[in-house]
Amino acid sequence: MSLLPVDDALGRLLSAARPVQRTETVPLHEAAGRVLAGDVAARLTQPPFDNSAMDGYAVRHEDIAELGSVLAVVGTSAAGRAFEGTAGPGEAVRIFTGAPLPAFADTVLLQEDAERLEDGRIRTTFLTPKGRHIRPRGQDFLEGDIVLRAGDVLDPGRLTVAAAMNHAALTVYARPRIAVLATGDELVPPGSSPGASQIIASNTYGVSAIAREAGAQIVDLGIVGDDKQAIREAVRNALSLDIDVLVTLGGASVGDFDLVQPVLGEAGMELDFWRIAMRPGKPLMVGRLGPVQFVGLPGNPVSSMVCSLLFLEPLVRRLAQLPPKSRLHRAVAAVPLRENDHRQDYVRARIARGPAGELLITPFDKQDSSMMKIFAESEGLLVRAPHAPAAAAGAPCDVLLLREPAA
Repeated sequence: MSLLPVDDALGRLLSAARPVQRTETVPLHEAAGRVLAGDVAARLTQPPFDNSAMDGYAVRHEDIAELGSVLAVVGTSAAGRAFEGTAGPGEAVRIFTGAPLPAFADTVLLQEDAERLEDGRIRTTFLTPKGRHIRPRGQDFLEGDIVLRAGDVLDPGRLTVAAAMNHAALTVYARPRIAVLATGDELVPPGSSPGASQIIASNTYGVSAIAREAGAQIVDLGIVGDDKQAIREAVRNALSLDIDVLVTLGGASVGDFDLVQPVLGEAGMELDFWRIAMRPGKPLMVGRLGPVQFVGLPGNPVSSMVCSLLFLEPLVRRLAQLPPKSRLHRAVAAVPLRENDHRQDYVRARIARGPAGELLITPFDKQDSSMMKIFAESEGLLVRAPHAPAAAAGAPCDVLLLREPAA
């Protein structure tokens, strides 16, 4: 099987994705970042009454039609405490922002446009137009108005308006359930005392974090050794958990101990593609086990992380009905770049901001796919297309941004 270009592989993966249709109702404080499963109508009118937009005085406009008009202040209207009396001609009510407008008033005179007199009266110092500084009832929305739509992502603004519409909970699409299974006799969990031939299993945590930040619910299946029966039982258990995607870490190549592909083949996996024209991360495996999508990630930590950013993150967002997240940015090479071979290269790199705000990228000298420290120190991945020629410092290039660089 020939190596598949990255863009073709991603297109095939996403075209096979079936967005989650399960829904659940969650309280507002748990709804941030979720996707609405239906339209949301206002349960009340906002504002529910005419109110003042500023601190000042509620007046009849005819009483302030002339500069220097004098009015008697006969009461106060504050937020949550409306003025309940009456006011006749030549009288005003002290009013504060958000307070209900008394029935007699049609204008709010700003406090800075009125001179307070010693006897409790006020004198106008500015000719205020009629109707000024009033928020009319229903200015924002009316009861029954559809304000939020199915498919909206609940960001802070939408959560705020949902609360204002008197919704304490919202119905959203369920998070995709992603099961993560690490494989390998050499792996032991963090906090263990590894034997002479063992290493700490680290991939699960980075891969799970990427999927979780993309909108997934993670099911951690732990570690299973290089044993067909153990892998078979772990897969059977995973498929019983109502998952949407099974992700395996390691065992996706063709060595004597790479058992994931044959075991899944026996379980009925329909293999879509395997082996991508990229570095790091060539042995990526994608298929389907009935309704469950399968992604087999490489065992090398950096390969696993790069493949998760390129493939798992977009897959989860598609399943979660979230819009794609673009990490790709234009940058400028801070140093000369070498010619590339037939695989698309993702080079760990430092990124800084140039004097005009441009991204300046400097690859690390060491690029071994087992070196987690360098990946952790990288702000981005320099993207080098297959057969890209050598380039001088200052050449434009593409970068996958991992984190915002320091100014």
